[in-house]
Amino acid sequence: MRPQVANLQELLEPAVTALGYELLGIEHLPQGRHSLLRLYIDTEEGIQVADCERVSHQVSGILEVEDPISGNYTLEVSSPGLDRPFFTLQQAQRYIGHQVKLRLRLAPGLDRQRKFTGKLMAADDDRLVIQLDEETLDIPWNSVEKANLVSDI
Repeated sequence: MRPQVANLQELLEPAVTALGYELLGIEHLPQGRHSLLRLYIDTEEGIQVADCERVSHQVSGILEVEDPISGNYTLEVSSPGLDRPFFTLQQAQRYIGHQVKLRLRLAPGLDRQRKFTGKLMAADDDRLVIQLDEETLDIPWNSVEKANLVSDI
């Protein structure tokens, strides 16, 4: 996790949790002089637009006071959706047995392939085990750039 995103997570997570939501993760996407700050929230009951509005209002106040991001940015609060991203290994553990899509930072020993889609067989000891058609891959979590659930729909 990039240092700025880790700082934002530390700053915002207590407020999101106090509202009764889980802060799954944060994306900060610089786009020239403007950037996008996206928070993913969840609950066991799912997320509605009113939940996003509630969190957005609370988080906006904190960001206004603390001013952790230089320049202009757009705040977006979102549900994880059907193709939910995994920001931590613990989030991936909830979906063992499901199809996942991975994009790797580095692919040593994997013929330079960086993208994989397969069945998540395990998520422990700082690694993911993915079953491809006839091959099983053991992938260190720290080499995963992006991980998402593949929707059944």
